[in-house]
Amino acid sequence: MTTSVTAIPPAPSAEAREHFAAELSFETDCWDMHEALEKGADFVLLDVRSPALFAKGHIPGAINLPHGKIVRSKMANWPEETIFVTYCAGPHCNGAARGALRLAELGRPVKIMAGGVTGWLGEGFDLVSDEAE
Repeated sequence: MTTSVTAIPPAPSAEAREHFAAELSFETDCWDMHEALEKGADFVLLDVRSPALFAKGHIPGAINLPHGKIVRSKMANWPEETIFVTYCAGPHCNGAARGALRLAELGRPVKIMAGGVTGWLGEGFDLVSDEAE
């Protein structure tokens, strides 16, 4: 019996390996992000949401830089080789991708954190607010 899952066969293993390896060069997840932040980040975490949403709650250690404000002059604060990771509200939001695109257009190395705030909270991790810092 063929189901909607198997009606289109999976890609050959070599193609699947290339695809998934490439995917990991574009994104990370909330669990890996949490672990990296606990060890000491070797990247800059950018919350690309509005300042009001950032103030209500954000990932500890994140810097607020809305995607529309990512411009060359603001990025001059970091060395060219600095890796950035962007996140937004969650899978229903494309702000992380918009921010990553702007960074890539500026020649900066970048990934997105899949899941955003929704994924972070879903993993059981806490946010901090401006009032708590």
